[in-house]
Amino acid sequence: MTDANLRTNSLWMMGGQALRAGVQLLYFVLIARALGSAQYGSFVAVTALVAIAAPFASWGSGNLLIKHTVRDHQTFPTYWGAAVATTLTTSLALTLLVIAVAQFVLPPGLPLTLLLLVALSDLLFARLIDVSGQAFQAFNRLDRTAAIQLFPALVRLAAAGLLFALPVPKTALAWSALFFISTAVSAICAVTLVRRDLGWGPLSLRPVRQEAREGGAFALSLSAQSIYNDIDKIMLARLVSAEAAGVYAAAYRIVDTAFTPVRSVLYAAYARFFQRGQSGLRGSTAFALQLLPWTGGYSLLIAAVLWLCAPALPLLFGADFAATADVLRWLSPLVLLKTLHYFAADALTGAGYQGTRSAVQVGVAVVNGLLNLWLLPRYGWLGAVWASLASDLLLVLTLWSIVAFKTRKSFPLG
Repeated sequence: MTDANLRTNSLWMMGGQALRAGVQLLYFVLIARALGSAQYGSFVAVTALVAIAAPFASWGSGNLLIKHTVRDHQTFPTYWGAAVATTLTTSLALTLLVIAVAQFVLPPGLPLTLLLLVALSDLLFARLIDVSGQAFQAFNRLDRTAAIQLFPALVRLAAAGLLFALPVPKTALAWSALFFISTAVSAICAVTLVRRDLGWGPLSLRPVRQEAREGGAFALSLSAQSIYNDIDKIMLARLVSAEAAGVYAAAYRIVDTAFTPVRSVLYAAYARFFQRGQSGLRGSTAFALQLLPWTGGYSLLIAAVLWLCAPALPLLFGADFAATADVLRWLSPLVLLKTLHYFAADALTGAGYQGTRSAVQVGVAVVNGLLNLWLLPRYGWLGAVWASLASDLLLVLTLWSIVAFKTRKSFPLG
């Protein structure tokens, strides 16, 4: 892929994800105003738990699809069929597991139907959407990937509008039903688009089973990422209150939205990390360093903007979310920290060090959980903020230290 193609794909992803982020912000505002901080916090706690299990539903099959297809397009049918088969099979078993675990880690009294609808939405249908986007990403057709990622947000915006406008109970359960329908419709459309434009393949688990260790490393990495991003929301709901979880999650959503341009570059560049990584870690690291000045500069700027604009958030989300302004100011440095550690992580993945990346992320996830367990009962959402900042800083320092060490070891000075 040439630099011109990278720029084009980055623009497609940036445009698509910017639209997606805008649409997500709109439906989040509608949902926040409709549900209030307590009901929204309950819904977020469930989605956060499901997010930890979600990567194992596809078992890294989408990443394997990209890895093999970008190097040999003839392998696409094999790995596409394997990705669909793996997702269909594993997601159902994980749904039962999540519902069982929820009884011990989530606040008591949440409806079983709420758990079931969110689990099926995010473990089955959302994963089919993800692997469909990755199918086009493997062919560097990021316009299709962007469209696949945008469509669910548009459907959910329509669903949120219905919940907000219709005279129905404004509860987490009601929103979960609309969330389920919109995600299912989006998944069917995404898979149909892949079949029409790229073809199909045999629904066999064998290719993923043969590379189960690497696929598991991809899944473990994403799950660990979900843990240090989302476990604080689960623990806030359980140890403090659903209101605290809702307020904190609202601010975190703004940070995630602000990260959209960097995420777009990462999506566009992901396949190229594997190409540059064929020559070793030095190649993928040089590529990461080529992109960091621009993305890092943006991250510094947007962190300052978030800090300055934070007091306006309660006007947007409602008085129930008044504390969100203070939370956002504390969380604003996360945009820069995430930018720094993601590029180091993708450099490792592209050069074949996914296992190393996963091990670091799992270790940081454990540290994050312990910090939250210690800080949340004492400091509430502020403890969650401190745990998040500490965890992301630890990721930056550890991943870049590993990159520097392994690069120096492969190419000793002198």
